[in-house]
Amino acid sequence: MPGLLEGVKVIDLTHYFAGPYCAKLLATLGAEVIKVERPGGGDPLRHFPPFANPRQPGESGAWFLYLNTAKKSLTLDLKTDQGRAIILELARSADILVENFAPGTMAKLGLDYPALRRENPALVMTSISNYGQTGPYRDWKASEINLYAAGGLMNITGEPEQPPLKEGAPLAQLGAGQNAFVATMTALLHAEDSGEGQHIDLAIAEYATNVLENALMQYSYSGREFTRVGNRGYGRAAWGIYPCQDGFVGIIAGPDQNWPEVANIMEREELADARFASRQGRLLNADEVDALMLPWLLEHDKVDIFKAGQEHGLGFSFVAEMRDILEMEQLTARDYFVSLEHPVAGTLQYPGPPISPESGDIASWVYRRAPLLAEHCLEILGGLGYSAAEVERLHAEGVI
Repeated sequence: MPGLLEGVKVIDLTHYFAGPYCAKLLATLGAEVIKVERPGGGDPLRHFPPFANPRQPGESGAWFLYLNTAKKSLTLDLKTDQGRAIILELARSADILVENFAPGTMAKLGLDYPALRRENPALVMTSISNYGQTGPYRDWKASEINLYAAGGLMNITGEPEQPPLKEGAPLAQLGAGQNAFVATMTALLHAEDSGEGQHIDLAIAEYATNVLENALMQYSYSGREFTRVGNRGYGRAAWGIYPCQDGFVGIIAGPDQNWPEVANIMEREELADARFASRQGRLLNADEVDALMLPWLLEHDKVDIFKAGQEHGLGFSFVAEMRDILEMEQLTARDYFVSLEHPVAGTLQYPGPPISPESGDIASWVYRRAPLLAEHCLEILGGLGYSAAEVERLHAEGVI
């Protein structure tokens, strides 16, 4: 069945992480997403390891395969007059254009919002950049570590008295991609109602600031910095990450009235001592509480600990490795994973939709493999009226 955005056409002028993730979410909802890539090499993310097929790295990079599912690939040199003309042709019938070039690049190409709006007043253009289209940092360069640091998240991540830590995944960029998706969808609804498009300016660094938990608010009303607490959440005992027999578990021993259950689960009467009955008490005696829990944790498996806590009304969890995720009974029961076959990378498992509709009548999500480089040039340009001979000429001239 078609996706919810069937009939919506998207021009994807993005690369690396944030922009492609925004466009991926649109494609997964059923929009026709035309990914415009550089002739020859394509999106640089195609060449990021790991590779499913090392003999053809440009077509099997794991990051590219994940962030570009259900898209079509058109190679186009935007520095040529013909390349820019093709973008303007596509824009006339498009609903959305997403780009994440450095600020000012689209204007230099003659493809800024005023130019695109002249071709299509209802077009929604979403621009994603490091620090936004305006301001003193507008033209500054940044990678994930810069954005994560500048947004403030790094300052509250790590162990007490130790340097700040970066995150494992490109959280700032992927989160910005989600924000861009939501903003784009909102602007699309407005355009469909009013016939007026909008230009969305989204800064990746601002996403990291948006998810600072209560650190920024705490400082704004008290002047106190939110300190790093490591794996001991909020400085309390029995609230954080602990080692166990086969990995790590998350222990959240609240609310207070459920604390006695911890003593029962771990078979340590000492844990039921009145000194530990409140959050404040566990904070003051954190090292002692942890020392009492640790022997039991080290003797049990992470999944058994997780289930024991949950069965007693406690928010226990476990730190899942990738194998755990692929075999997780909860995800399997909900048919979460999607299997896609790629001609170069082979058959791989992909994370499924972020929402599982209750009704089987709603096939909201569309999943297809990521495209090969330039795979859809003839199809897309043919739709604009170009003949096969003209497409071949454009290829020979280096335009596509």
